[in-house]
Amino acid sequence: MAELNKNSSREEIRAYIDGIMQRDRQAKSKDQVEKNKEMQQLKAEITSQIKQKTKQIDNELVEFDNLKTKVLKYIVYKKRTEKEVRQKFSSSSINQNLLDDVIENLKENGYINDEGYIQRAMNEFLAINTLSLKEIRNKLYAKGLERDIIDTYFSNHAEQLEEYEIACAKKIAIKKQTQMEQTDIENFLYRKGYTKESVRLAFED
Repeated sequence: MAELNKNSSREEIRAYIDGIMQRDRQAKSKDQVEKNKEMQQLKAEITSQIKQKTKQIDNELVEFDNLKTKVLKYIVYKKRTEKEVRQKFSSSSINQNLLDDVIENLKENGYINDEGYIQRAMNEFLAINTLSLKEIRNKLYAKGLERDIIDTYFSNHAEQLEEYEIACAKKIAIKKQTQMEQTDIENFLYRKGYTKESVRLAFED
């Protein structure tokens, strides 16, 4: 369209304005088409992401349940400490972050309880009847129990455990008296971690 000049007629001015308005409408229409196209693409991307995330969550839930079932079978057969569970399922093929979640879930539901575990473990060790208290402590540490849990148990059962150790020392001393001299037996008991007091009392009538 020709540009207007001072001699342009009213009709030419009106036509010029109409042309401008038409081009503006066409431009807006084109912009709207582009915006609609972009919105559709964005919507499709969001929908795809939602589907992928949903699938990922579903897969994680399945993986979580499968791993939880395996861990439950391991700890229901025999009570285990948290450390024992981690050692059992430390394989590189197992998602360790997922294992953390499973362990926390089982701790919350009481299936893994180190404080409750120690009583059962102590019953097993005390039944052996030849372990010093030092040896028992070391076995508990090896199972991954925290020092404060062990110290609390030993403090709460101090008298019972001292009597146990003396009885074990006497049992060993009597058994070895026909094979070894008293000094050798005493050294043997010391090496096993028996206290001097327990060793002394082991040879009293």
